[in-house]
Amino acid sequence: MIHLEPVVLEGRGVRLEPMSAEHADGLAAAARDGELWNLFFTFVPGPDETASYIETALEGQRAGHMLPWVVRDVESEAIVGSTRYHDILLDVDRVEIGHTWYRASLQRTHVNSACKLLLLHHAFETVGCGVVGLRTDIMNLRSQRAIEALGAKKDGVLRHHSRRRDGSPRDDVMYSILLAEWPQVKRHLETRLWRHGHGPEPGS
Repeated sequence: MIHLEPVVLEGRGVRLEPMSAEHADGLAAAARDGELWNLFFTFVPGPDETASYIETALEGQRAGHMLPWVVRDVESEAIVGSTRYHDILLDVDRVEIGHTWYRASLQRTHVNSACKLLLLHHAFETVGCGVVGLRTDIMNLRSQRAIEALGAKKDGVLRHHSRRRDGSPRDDVMYSILLAEWPQVKRHLETRLWRHGHGPEPGS
């Protein structure tokens, strides 16, 4: 059975820090870059929602089904987004990666690949997960393409499975990566980051 606890993860220019109330101002500043709370298919806190967003995440951590981080750019030391493990199922060695967002100016950069490499490496090689899941709104085509580019396999669509910020029903597209698939996914992420100048050439 897997065991999870808050931990700092760092590499490829980003640092994942266990989320705390002290991160509220930094998260609010990151969300203002692009006014991300206006995207109906994401769960990004608005200017007056950051404290409650953090408290909800920490409640999930205390209940044992979430482990949230803030994402910090190492060079600038600025908080640039957030991510977490969620829907943690200890008895089947499974976590999901989600609730992920980054300030608009850093989307489509190395940041997402670096974070996914850290989270997947930790899940498979430290925690001992047998599978890592990912999900996204069926309307979020960019997110679906990004998940598929990782090498995750599409498991299917759960219709009317959750609700969006505006209360409308959401269909969730479900993906997963098995432990046996991790080495190929890892090499793909390392190669992508190397090509963009973040880390050594794989196998070097």
